[in-house]
Amino acid sequence: MEKTNVAIVGLGTVGTGVARLLLDHGDRTARHAGRTLWLKKAVVRDASKEREIDLPEGVLTESLSEVAEDPEITVVAQLIGGLEPARTIMLQLLESGKDIVTANKALLAEHGPELFTRARELGRSIAFEAAVAGGIPIIANISQCLSANQICSLEGILNGTSNFIVTKMDEKGSSFADVVAEAQRLGYAEADPTMDIDGTDAAQKLAILAHLAFGATVDWAEIPRVGIDGLDPDDLRYAKMLDYRIKLLAVANLANDGLELSVSPTLIRVGTPLAEVRDAFNAIRVVGDAVGPVFYHGLGAGQMPTASAVAADMIDTAVGRTKLTFHTLEYFSIDQPPRVKLRDAQTLMGRYYFRLQVANEPGSLAAIAAVLAKHGISIASVIQHESGEGGKHRTPVPLVIMTHEASEGSAQNATNEIESLQDVTGPVVRLRVKD
Repeated sequence: MEKTNVAIVGLGTVGTGVARLLLDHGDRTARHAGRTLWLKKAVVRDASKEREIDLPEGVLTESLSEVAEDPEITVVAQLIGGLEPARTIMLQLLESGKDIVTANKALLAEHGPELFTRARELGRSIAFEAAVAGGIPIIANISQCLSANQICSLEGILNGTSNFIVTKMDEKGSSFADVVAEAQRLGYAEADPTMDIDGTDAAQKLAILAHLAFGATVDWAEIPRVGIDGLDPDDLRYAKMLDYRIKLLAVANLANDGLELSVSPTLIRVGTPLAEVRDAFNAIRVVGDAVGPVFYHGLGAGQMPTASAVAADMIDTAVGRTKLTFHTLEYFSIDQPPRVKLRDAQTLMGRYYFRLQVANEPGSLAAIAAVLAKHGISIASVIQHESGEGGKHRTPVPLVIMTHEASEGSAQNATNEIESLQDVTGPVVRLRVKD
């Protein structure tokens, strides 16, 4: 059988999983590729480090040049995280005539146009299914399987780590810090989980999906985003009382006046598919004008789900499918003008959840309602419990308000004004609501 020599650069969690698939299930990959994917080299920083996999003699190396300068190696899985040296290494491999497979969403979100344009100039390709949603084949589905559609909207849970954290806080009542530590022990969260919990990871993935689905050229850092690092267990509890669950939701909605993009903790109605996504799973609801709503669900974090996507891309690259798609669709082209503009976030409409501490004083609720009315916000429901001190005056009590639709700008302005009221203690929690 014909053989295609491949290499892996970066033998961390995902790289080890890819190596395991290539070495332990070579018959499976050969059946789908019509050729053997032969792992010739695996490049690491420290070859003496103990690893979870036994590699054949001569495969492990600390020298990138052993891959770059070997003309027999044609496909490289570049699995180094971060921006540098990942960017420099990818450019070096492209210049050396290699086709690339990557799982690095941060690199693509930051330097995609540069890297993809250079790859096209060199007649090479970059495959990146594993960069978004782990084992869910969302890249292929949007760019190929749904290509007869105008995508109308994307709504997704794109970060398995944050979803795991929120799930455990919701179901077990665990503290944020305890669940983050558990996620780190299980390998879902990095030693520094900042990008997962502050919404950065989800925003980078959303920027990639928005480009594929809508032709949007957007700096991921400009996407309005709120993470789960400030999520309070009280809000999970009140959401449950209201028949909702809170999820870190990435949203892309296309309208006549442009594209809405956002990442934020959102109340989602219990019983709807996105609300039932638990633990480290990801899910994406896509609506196309021809196909209607389509739902994708699968593991978005962990070694083997991501390795599954990387290995599939290696197969497609080895047989030439990636190259055809890559050069036809012209992803992330520097010269390609954006096909859609971004909507003004302040004009976006939606329902809101407010939680605040208010003095147990006559007129307090009326003052808050007056501020909301001033900004054109109508109240849908209110939850207010008695204080634990026999209803004494001035004792702060929690107040939860659900609104009807209002603009983001109005909701923000109302929040600022409510926080300045004499009877309101501390900051106001404001979350989006999706029914």
